[in-house]
Amino acid sequence: MFGGLLLTLIVVSFFCAFLYNTVNVVRSEHYRVSISSPTLNWLAGLGSVELASRVSSLSESSALSSDLTQISIEPVSRFHFSSVDLERLSYGQVLVTSEDHGYRAVRALGINNEGGSSYEEPLFVAAWFADLYSGSNQLLGGLILEQLNAKSLSQEVDEAYLSELMQAFNVSITPVVDKGDGLPSGVQTQLSASGRYFYSGDNGSSAIGYYRLDNGAVLRITFPEPYSSVSYVLIFALVMMVIAAVAAAVYVLISSIDKRLRGLEAVASRISRGELDARISVDRQDAIGRLGNAFNRMAEHIQRLVAVQREMIHAVSHELRTPVARIRFGVQMIEDCSSEASLQKQLTGIDSDIQELDELIDEILTYARLEQGGPILVFNDVDVKLIVEQVVSEQSSVKPEMTIQAEFEEGAQQWKQSDVEYRYIHRAVQNLVGNATRYASSTVKVHCAFDKDTCRIDVEDDGAGIPESDWEKVFTPFARLDDSRTRSSGGYGLGLSIVRRILYWHGGQAFLGRSSMGGAKFSLVWPRRQLDA
Repeated sequence: MFGGLLLTLIVVSFFCAFLYNTVNVVRSEHYRVSISSPTLNWLAGLGSVELASRVSSLSESSALSSDLTQISIEPVSRFHFSSVDLERLSYGQVLVTSEDHGYRAVRALGINNEGGSSYEEPLFVAAWFADLYSGSNQLLGGLILEQLNAKSLSQEVDEAYLSELMQAFNVSITPVVDKGDGLPSGVQTQLSASGRYFYSGDNGSSAIGYYRLDNGAVLRITFPEPYSSVSYVLIFALVMMVIAAVAAAVYVLISSIDKRLRGLEAVASRISRGELDARISVDRQDAIGRLGNAFNRMAEHIQRLVAVQREMIHAVSHELRTPVARIRFGVQMIEDCSSEASLQKQLTGIDSDIQELDELIDEILTYARLEQGGPILVFNDVDVKLIVEQVVSEQSSVKPEMTIQAEFEEGAQQWKQSDVEYRYIHRAVQNLVGNATRYASSTVKVHCAFDKDTCRIDVEDDGAGIPESDWEKVFTPFARLDDSRTRSSGGYGLGLSIVRRILYWHGGQAFLGRSSMGGAKFSLVWPRRQLDA
């Protein structure tokens, strides 16, 4: 989802930057045309003869400043116009192009708004500006000054005429009441010397000009604002576009997530109805995919726990019948005992059966703790070699007729320390050795191999062995490969299951193979050091 949002922001940002630059190019071109059109349209409307006279008078009155390098009347042969430019010029539009050292503004003479020229050979009025904004405004100020001076010779300039000029040239003209006496000394000096003062503005402010008429009146002309690439309307439109694009992307992404979460909800509902084999199809490893995997693992664990619980209930009820039946039979026999010896024999049997029940309950509780969710293990740095030696010593005293020996590979002394839960590893080794002594003919061998990374213990016997088809079955809870349920058969079918779960919680494995001695070979392998996590 974050990747999709980031990609959306990158794409939209690039698109908005492109659109912003493109619109600004059009805005800039439109501004150049709009700032120069009033002046060139007014000049073009004078006609070639009067225009030539006006250009000459502008030059003599210093209206052509350094920002306006040249203004002239030229034939079409002096220019290289494209067909689009010619079409625009034929409709009386102003064409502004960027030159090497400034801008050129061109307008056809004698062109009305409907097109067509009053001259046989097309003529153009062309102005070259070093700075388009400053040069065009200075030229415009000079033209307004000459127009007002010409008007003031015949009659007093009124506000209606000023309003007409302001509308025609898109400027603001304000008479200075005190005829310039209240202006700064620099402005007054410039007005006294040339009759005009022009300030091009700075930091985006409009240009201002002060002009003294022949009758002594001073006018203040405020010109249009300079071009600014920052348009708040455009920025607002782009921001709204970004918001709309991000909202659309979020909607698409959230819709996808919502659809997948609904699938998760449907599977959870199926499991709650008892369909424990229901699983989520995970096709992407994103946040929802990881949640789906965790949900599937949880469902598998629940299904396994339920299956184990059902199996344990069934098996425990079966396992408890035998000792309970023997205890009941022994109690009945006590009533018929006629001698102290027979009474003691029955009491001894009952005590043995009670001990068997206690051992069975202990096995069941141990397996339940290891199976259901994981026990609380406290790993300590323990000498595994010492554990093996203790188990071999204990089993040798229990089975003196058996040969039980421990073998350690080279390096075992160096790498004997491992992070384990002492009582559980001791229980695992004890279960394997005890199981081997029940089925061995005469010899049980415990082979140990320790290195820097792993610990391995192999318990082998010289018994009949286990068929390969039953290698996985022996680790199933309450599974026994014989049908006998007598005390002489030993075990309850939980020992090897407990061993496998102990190794699982140590991050290792327990598996079965074939021994070179002819019997079974049970192996325990786990990492020598546990991760901090």
